[in-house]
Amino acid sequence: MKLNELRDNPGATKKRMRVGRGPGSGKGKMGGRGIKGQNSRSGVAIKSYEGGQMPLYMRLPKRGFNKPNRKSFAVVNLGLIEKFITEGKLDAGNAITEDALVASGLVRRKLDGVRVLAKGDITSKVNLQVSGASKSAVEAVEKAGGSVEILAPVAKKEEAAAE
Repeated sequence: MKLNELRDNPGATKKRMRVGRGPGSGKGKMGGRGIKGQNSRSGVAIKSYEGGQMPLYMRLPKRGFNKPNRKSFAVVNLGLIEKFITEGKLDAGNAITEDALVASGLVRRKLDGVRVLAKGDITSKVNLQVSGASKSAVEAVEKAGGSVEILAPVAKKEEAAAE
């Protein structure tokens, strides 16, 4: 095989449509741009331009602030933990850690940690080891005879270095 014999596979490339090249081409006269108006002309950049008038997005008030380093927690409800224990996906005898919650499929990924909320009832005696829990969730677990241990936050860089 020589360089001059190289060819693309048939159908791999498609010739571009040349617009405005006569009525026989199927895209002649106005070249698919419709009739008149700014969009039919060349050199159009419309997105948010309002002809020199102050654009709407600049006239509206801006409010709030998005913290760039905010924490994002995976959320688990007590009712779901109880359900997974009854189904045998979680073992109430051992400590239920964030890794155990991920392994059981209750939480997809830990993100910055797992936070337990008090939605639903819990009757099993469990020992939870999580990054956070609401006051009512802690009360509900302790009322059932269990305990909640809040873990110290681990920095992302330390976590990556440990692995």
